[in-house]
Amino acid sequence: MIRLALVLLLFVFIARTFWRAFDGILEGLSGRPPRTTPQRGTHMVRDPVCGTFILPGQAVTLADGSRRMYFCSTNCRDKYRARTA
Repeated sequence: MIRLALVLLLFVFIARTFWRAFDGILEGLSGRPPRTTPQRGTHMVRDPVCGTFILPGQAVTLADGSRRMYFCSTNCRDKYRARTA
């Protein structure tokens, strides 16, 4: 019984290691900047369409009159444009 539990635990660790490596390879091939956790106290902005908080330097922007709007993706930016047009 203990041997079975140890084998299952080992399998979980191996599977998780494989998945993290595979996910890292896919992230690298996608060309997007790596996902990072911002430092505490970092200024973030909120996407007005979906409500996602994003770093201003990684956001898709749109100049709306005298202010700049920040979006998490081009899809949200396009939805905002369609809504305000």
